[in-house]
This record gives sequence, structure tokens and C-alpha cells, in this order.
Amino acid sequence: MLQARAAHRVSVWAATVAIPLMLLAPAFWNRYPLLQWDTGGYLARWYEGYLVPSRSTVFGLYLHFGEGSGFWINLGIQALATLWILQLTLRVLGMVRPLRLLRMSLALILTTALPWLASMLLTDIFAGLSVLSLFILVLHGDKISGIEKFALFVFTAFAAGTHSATLAVLLGLCCVGWIARPLLRDRIAVVGLAQGSLTIVAGAAMLLSANCALSGQLAWTPGGYGVAFGRMLQDGIVAQYLRDHCPEQQFKLCPYRDQLPANADQFLWGRSVFNALGRFQGLNDEMGFIVTHSLAEYPLWQTEAAIVATARQLVEVATGEGTDVTDYHTYGIIERYIPAQRVAMRAARQQHGGINFAGVNWLHVPVALVSMLLVFALFGRAILRRKADDLALLAGTVALALLGNAVVCGVISGPHDRYGARLAWIATFVALIAAVRGFSRDEAPREDSSSL
Repeated sequence: MLQARAAHRVSVWAATVAIPLMLLAPAFWNRYPLLQWDTGGYLARWYEGYLVPSRSTVFGLYLHFGEGSGFWINLGIQALATLWILQLTLRVLGMVRPLRLLRMSLALILTTALPWLASMLLTDIFAGLSVLSLFILVLHGDKISGIEKFALFVFTAFAAGTHSATLAVLLGLCCVGWIARPLLRDRIAVVGLAQGSLTIVAGAAMLLSANCALSGQLAWTPGGYGVAFGRMLQDGIVAQYLRDHCPEQQFKLCPYRDQLPANADQFLWGRSVFNALGRFQGLNDEMGFIVTHSLAEYPLWQTEAAIVATARQLVEVATGEGTDVTDYHTYGIIERYIPAQRVAMRAARQQHGGINFAGVNWLHVPVALVSMLLVFALFGRAILRRKADDLALLAGTVALALLGNAVVCGVISGPHDRYGARLAWIATFVALIAAVRGFSRDEAPREDSSSL
């Protein structure tokens, strides 16, 4: 008995130490936290004191908190939060064992984008973790302590505040929860669903408060119209609208309607006419007008474009978008506002072309796609059998999160691998759980499932 307890303690400590270290292996190899082309915009929020489209001040403050450590505190938080959420998910499912947690974590680290997300100064790590934390809080709050419940609430609210797309996905899951509750009264408690819904409110309040504190404006993070405009530009809708209306309406873009780039990223973030016309500040009203009126004028085209964008987003899941490129903007922000880190940042392998995801994605992409298919299959089987055991509810939560993410990101921003990769790993986590349930006789699903 004593030997068994000692062995258990050793395995617990092994998992606790090894998993965070493995999660941060890319950053250790790089010798500096990984950067992405959006990182600089978040970092600058503390210093510039004004709101920038699609750059959460909540995440900007979080990054500023870790500056003194070279951002290693941020990576430590991300790795420990990942460990915490993974073990908590297994625990509420009755599957937590230290060595099992270690093996499953290792599988995720080797086959998904998870370690790259945990090692990066970007909001994306919180997108997938928040889906799992909301699942635990809403459906399994009775299995965790009051302190854990409070910590999950704060974590989920913070994650919602770091990115509008994450907030939208979590909001969608809560809305589905309220709709499904009449059919799942035995599984979805009103208290848990109310707590989960309040995390969205708290996240929104957190973002508004941070925006007000840093900019003096009680306003939402700007850029929604601009990002949607970029997607419609990419689909050809903007060009058609300008051709139809420029003769009688004097848009600033009319003289340039034949010079617009075909790619949204080139228009918004490259060297385009967008810069010459004042970027978001100079064009926001015009872009908003074109977005809203083109929705009314071309409804079938918009619907078709939205369906195509959603479908494309579901399959664009490659790891590393924006990480394996030279990003002078982020480098410049660090050198301007945090000059003490210039040498370490410039010496990192990433800044010398040392990262190439082509080989990695030979494995990551098929694993992600197969995992997502399995999750949707599990969810579909649960609906057909009208059963709602723990695995079915987890698969349903993740499937809806994947679909919601594809709609929000694909339709508004346009499909990007980054948006898919940040959630695809939780599908692989569900696939691993299903495999353990399927092959371990002592891990049969609980029989307290309800009929739908």
C-alpha cells in the first residue's frame, strides 16, 4: 500500500513537471517566446493609450504584466493553465490518472498545435482552453470545489475578454445550452448554465473596463466593419458594389476601385490604398456603409459566400500561420517600447528563419481533420441514439465550438489556418478520450445519461 502511494506521488509530480516543460519546448528551443504578426499590436496597447481594431486591451495588459520576465511569466501561466484544464476535464469525466494525463498530453504535444500555441504571445491558446473550461463549469460544476469553480469563472471571463471571436463562440455555446436545456434537464443545471453565461458578461465588462482605463473611451474594441469589409473585398462583393454605385455616390474608394487587392490581408495590413486613405480612422464609416448596404443588396451572394467561407474555415487548420514570417511591426514595437529585450528577441531562432512548419503540418493537418470528423461523428451518433452521456456532451460542445468558430471567423474575417488550428487540438483531445473509453474496459461511459 505504501509503495503504491509513493509510486502515485511520483507519477503526479512527473506529470506536473513534465507536461508544462513539454508544452513550452518550442519556446525553449527558440530561446524566446514565439511571436506572431498580431503580437505587436497587443503589446503596444499599454504604451500607446488608444484602441486599435481587433487588438484586445485585456490581452495587452496581460502581456504587459509579464514584460519584466521577458514574457516567460506569460508562457508559464499558459502552460500551467493548459495542464490544469486538461487534468480537470479528465477528472470530471472520471478518467484522471497521472500517467494517463502524461500520455495524452504527450500525444497532443506531438500531433497538434498545442505546444506552439502555449509557447506563443498570442490570444489563441485561450480559445480552446475556454471551451473546455466552460464545459466543466456548466455541466460538471457539482464535481469541483468552490475555489476551482471561481477560478474557472475568472479564467473563462478573461479568455472571453482577450478576443471577440472567442467571446462570440462562448456566447453561442451558452445560447445553445439554454435552447437545449428543456431536453436535457437532468444534465444541464440552471445554476451551471447561469454561471457560464455570466462569464460572457464578466468578459465583456472586463474588456470595456480595460478599454476605458487605457484610452479613456468606454467603447468596444473597434474594427468589426473593417474586418468584415476585408472578407467581402476578398469575395469580390466590394468591387461589385463600387461598380454599381460609384457613378452616383462619391466614396473615397471610387477612384481606386480597379486597384483594390484581391486579398483582404494585403488590403488591411499590407501597402495598399487603405493606408493612403487613413486606414480604419479614415475609412471606417465608409466601410461600414458598404458592408451593411451590400448585405441588403446582394443577399444570395452574401449567403453563398458565408457558406463557402465557413466550409473553408473548417478545413483550414495548419499550424504556424503568421509565425514563420518576418514581422517588422512586432519587432519594431518591442524595440521601441521594451528596448531591454531587443537583443534576446533578435537572437531567437524565429527571427533568423529557423522555423518551418511544412514538415510539422504533414502530421498536424491530417490529425486535426480526422479528429474533427470523429468529434462530429460522436455528436451525430449521440443525437441519433438520443443519449447524452459525458462523452456525448463533450463531443457536442466541441463540435458546436468548431462550427461556431468557423462561422464567426470564416464569415467575418475570412478563412485562416490560425483560426482553425487554435481550436482543432481540442477535437484531438476528445478523440483521445473516446479512444481510452473505447479500449479500456475499466473506463466504460457512465450510465447516468439522459434521453434527448
